[in-house]
Amino acid sequence: MEPLTTSYPLKYSVPKARVFVVFLSMVLCTTILCLLQLRFFKPKIKDFYSFEVKDSRGRIISLEKYRGKAALVVNVASYCQYTDKNYIALQELHREFGPSHFTVLAFPCNQFGESEPSSSQEIESFAKGNYGVTFPVFHKIKILGSEADPAFKFLIDSSKKEPRWNFWKYLVSPEGKVVKFWRPEEPIESIKPEVTSLIRQIIMKKREDL
Repeated sequence: MEPLTTSYPLKYSVPKARVFVVFLSMVLCTTILCLLQLRFFKPKIKDFYSFEVKDSRGRIISLEKYRGKAALVVNVASYCQYTDKNYIALQELHREFGPSHFTVLAFPCNQFGESEPSSSQEIESFAKGNYGVTFPVFHKIKILGSEADPAFKFLIDSSKKEPRWNFWKYLVSPEGKVVKFWRPEEPIESIKPEVTSLIRQIIMKKREDL
């Protein structure tokens, strides 16, 4: 008798070339997906007008409403040696150039000498009652440290200049970029030429678009 033999199925082996093709296909698909993600989900580059802030009553508003204007952004305080001079000058500037092409945007802050201790609504009433301001006075914020308001932090990062006291001023273009900054002691006359130049550009662009 012939001895019984047990046969086992041969182990299936995939050719190395096929493994390489599969691997290459996976890498290619992953690369395409990454490129598509970068193309369609690329983070939007921030500008000043892309941020949201709070008004004096704590309601969230978008700074987008000021896009297309020149804006002078100021950290204000009610009980400072620069308060009278600056509030009067800022209102004069806003009245002369605003509101169609220019606006002053005031952000109260209590981080310098604790010279802005009041609530946001009290600050707004103070500014309107004593200086007749017609420009927006926003919610009291912090502009230094880890709790700094993102919109104001953008101004500081863009200009590479951090406020050292109240009433630092940042001029923002209609596109939301920081153009220039001024310290609190600098006269309003040094700001007017820069504002005038930006407004002239806005008007010329509007005429070109007609």
